[in-house]
Amino acid sequence: MNLEQLGWKDVFGEKDQSTVVARVISEQRQIYKLHDGEDEWIGEVSGKFQFQAKVKSDYPSVGDWVVIEPLKGENKAIIQKVLPRMSQFSRQSAGDKTEEQVVAANIDYVFLVMALNNDFNIRRLERYLLVAYESGANPIIVLTKKDLCDDLPSRIAEVDEIAFGIPVYTVNSTNGEGIEEVKNLVSEGKTVSLLGSSGVGKSTLLNALIGESKQITQDVREGDDRGKHTTTHRELFFLPTGGMVIDTPGMRELQLWGGEDHLSSTFSDVDELAKSCKFSDCTHEKEPGCAVNEAISNGLLDAQRLTSYRKLMRELAYAERKQDASLARIEKDKWKKMHKMMNTKSYK
Repeated sequence: MNLEQLGWKDVFGEKDQSTVVARVISEQRQIYKLHDGEDEWIGEVSGKFQFQAKVKSDYPSVGDWVVIEPLKGENKAIIQKVLPRMSQFSRQSAGDKTEEQVVAANIDYVFLVMALNNDFNIRRLERYLLVAYESGANPIIVLTKKDLCDDLPSRIAEVDEIAFGIPVYTVNSTNGEGIEEVKNLVSEGKTVSLLGSSGVGKSTLLNALIGESKQITQDVREGDDRGKHTTTHRELFFLPTGGMVIDTPGMRELQLWGGEDHLSSTFSDVDELAKSCKFSDCTHEKEPGCAVNEAISNGLLDAQRLTSYRKLMRELAYAERKQDASLARIEKDKWKKMHKMMNTKSYK
């Protein structure tokens, strides 16, 4: 295997004989498994890296390309630098702290995975589409568990109504139906990230793409067709096609980190209708001449689509306010730290 087969592109930077670069293929509690095209290494960030890192997103994530310093006589390496990311899938970090968490980096495609059973949720898919557009990767929708769907054409039509121009594939991972088409998308050197909530069949899909059981799967719960997530950490897997897949822990509710600039792409139908509103600052509430509400009255636009649009818009505005406050705290802490260091030196 060479670097290009690992997904290396010139956009990541120039490399010379004195620089060793590797890709992060696994991460768990800031212990990283790295691959340089020939060998695997166990890596940790350097002390200087830790000192300079201000937020969680500064640290390496699965899919990242990093500059490393291999330790002689060991299969260990010190990570000195994270190279610029071509794309990244981020979310609000779990917990009370406002912080970006990069779930996967340098991905070519995001497979938005949703099950065709009772857990089918078109509003959740809208949220995932927004995250996919924000990542910079190309979204592809993969609908799993087609054997549990009584009316497949209707479900696909629902997806097509909100996912304009995005390829949609349906699969049954247990018997392999539709898997070959999806496999062909992940050609040599391409990287895919699987995004979907718990229990939609991401691990089963991954096993089908690889051709062997790499991830443990669990049956769905009786009553609501939901399953428990079986992926506990992020990892990059190599496919027989030469492509790579990054699996991520399942998420019931994906907390948005960004996406303001891509809201119009996700809701292009609402955005296009809004251009015909009588007032340019129309809120689509009770204003006269509102083309959006007229489309709802005429049955041309689902009212829930507008409700979802408003909900995501409010959530993004709230996330932005929290991020601004968090960045201000980080900047304040940085200057306090520098001031303390300067005072310490002045007394010596």
